[in-house]
Amino acid sequence: VSSFHIPAEMNRTIQSLLQHYKIPAIDRFNGSPVFSREPLAGKLEDAGKRVFLGGVLETYEKLIGRMLSQLTTPGPQTVRRDQSLTVSPATSSKAGGGVRNQLSYILSLVKALRKHRYQEQDKVLQGLKQLSHVQMDNLIIQSKALWELPWLYQEASTLAESNRKQRRRRRLAQRVKTRQSMRV
Repeated sequence: VSSFHIPAEMNRTIQSLLQHYKIPAIDRFNGSPVFSREPLAGKLEDAGKRVFLGGVLETYEKLIGRMLSQLTTPGPQTVRRDQSLTVSPATSSKAGGGVRNQLSYILSLVKALRKHRYQEQDKVLQGLKQLSHVQMDNLIIQSKALWELPWLYQEASTLAESNRKQRRRRRLAQRVKTRQSMRV
């Protein structure tokens, strides 16, 4: 089993950016994460987790891109309790350039990870996004959807059954393995 760690330079860069984007601890640890870990901790299969993480990485790309576009002034932005941004005029333009470079570095790492490890998931996400644009009130779409339903229903049923059987086989194999190790 291979593992991956956060590169030291990335970690230092994030810590530096956190100094620039300061918020009170009560806001940072308010119990409402931006990205829930629930889908990763649940019974979601690896493929589902990869789709979710692909979506999270895409959102990070957009978020960091927005952060870069908001860097019109060189000073750090801090959030007051009322959630409005304030800019500290005491910093030099060099500091603003540093933040831009740091954000660009983080963005490049996120893009590279997404490009090299999550291309298939991007295709699935694009397909899911297209589903939200189906014209529900269009008679032609309604008729075609009914025509396609038997095939799609069979595919969905077969996949669900296959996943259930795989989980059952894994559980049985684990039990056999446990029993064999107890005999030895």
